Amino acid sequence: MKLASTREVFAYWDRSRGSRLAPDREEIEPGAIRRALGDVFMLDIEPGCGHPFRLAGTRLCALFGRELKGTPFFPLWTDVEPIRDLMKTLANDVSGTVARATGRNAEGGSVGLEMLLLPLGQRGHMPGRFLGTLTPLDMPWWLHARPLTGLRLETLRFVGGLADATQAPRFLAGDPRPLQRPTFVVYEGGRGR
Repeated sequence: MKLASTREVFAYWDRSRGSRLAPDREEIEPGAIRRALGDVFMLDIEPGCGHPFRLAGTRLCALFGRELKGTPFFPLWTDVEPIRDLMKTLANDVSGTVARATGRNAEGGSVGLEMLLLPLGQRGHMPGRFLGTLTPLDMPWWLHARPLTGLRLETLRFVGGLADATQAPRFLAGDPRPLQRPTFVVYEGGRGR
């Protein structure tokens, strides 16, 4: 996680969940992440409706030049299948992700973005919502003058939830003896004369 807002929201979410897979929506206090609120969003888990925004921070809305609350998340993406598959995986595994995305404007300008998506419980359902951030990695001169028209998912890493429970692969120690180099061998035979 490269950006302060991403780290702040993840650390708060992680503290709030304790030993559970994810905290409940009612446990999230906006004042605890006030420095990051402009980059924060919350999504309903409604795949058939494109996961609509329940809330969207001011800096996030400024990236797209419009209010995002109530609008679906999927149409922000130029290639919907990878983000749809990711959201399905996160909902099934109750895991989060930190991802890199590229945003483009109508004139062809592009900017790298860091995205965080974390599950939240909602009235006994797990997950019931997603908490996230979407923050530019740099600030090109045109960013707020020319709104983004589409996002593309680039790379991702799973964090939190069940991702914490899986262990990294362990490598066994190899044979301490040095490898013997193969030697050149000529076998008699072949074509007759």
